[in-house]
Amino acid sequence: MINVTVWNENQHEKTNEKVREVYPDGIHEAIASFLKGADYEVRTATLDEEEHGLTEEVLANTDVLLWWGHKAHETVQDEVVERVQQRVLDGMGLIVLHSGHFSKIFKKLMGTSCDLKWREADEKERIWVVDPSHPITEGLGEYIELEKEEMYGEHFDIPAPDELVFMSWFEGGEVFRSGCTYRRGNGKIFYFRPGHETYPTYHHPDVQLVIKNAVKWAAPVDRKRPVYGNAKPLETISGK
Repeated sequence: MINVTVWNENQHEKTNEKVREVYPDGIHEAIASFLKGADYEVRTATLDEEEHGLTEEVLANTDVLLWWGHKAHETVQDEVVERVQQRVLDGMGLIVLHSGHFSKIFKKLMGTSCDLKWREADEKERIWVVDPSHPITEGLGEYIELEKEEMYGEHFDIPAPDELVFMSWFEGGEVFRSGCTYRRGNGKIFYFRPGHETYPTYHHPDVQLVIKNAVKWAAPVDRKRPVYGNAKPLETISGK
């Protein structure tokens, strides 16, 4: 059983009626509900909880952490960010969704600004599968089409992905690297672009399938981190 924690800052839902109409129980609960249906063990955590719901105990019992944030990135405690980073290096999977590209944890793990172009204009988004052999794409067609989404456009200031899984095209003409994988330490990271809070993107069956597949892909392997530092030789060194 894969243990999943879905983290959402849960701020728009408190102040924006349109967001509440789309996600009445919060984006985190919408995501948690379809992951539970995939037989994952799922808990949720939000910004306003003590330690943002990401205590040492919670993270120690999390195989894959999903992160959605937007308007409150800077209020996330640095201590919690450090804690999450260490768990990723130790092997915990991390799935960063939509505007989580600007979160402290994603920027820390990427080492770049993670900036991009954006526009809200009710545009069609076509998310093309560019790595059809990748397990995150299992069960998908050639593309996912979303009737309305927020535009993200290149240049996306991230390191070159280890694997580029999805590429988006928008009605206004922009393109975007919308599905990227990375490895940091023992951990696997997947960034997935769609998911603006005023659109029903997380109700779309193909978007749900991508996230379910990504959880399975990002789950840790059963091994300890390598040992670092000064090492004794395994063999006798000639000349000593």
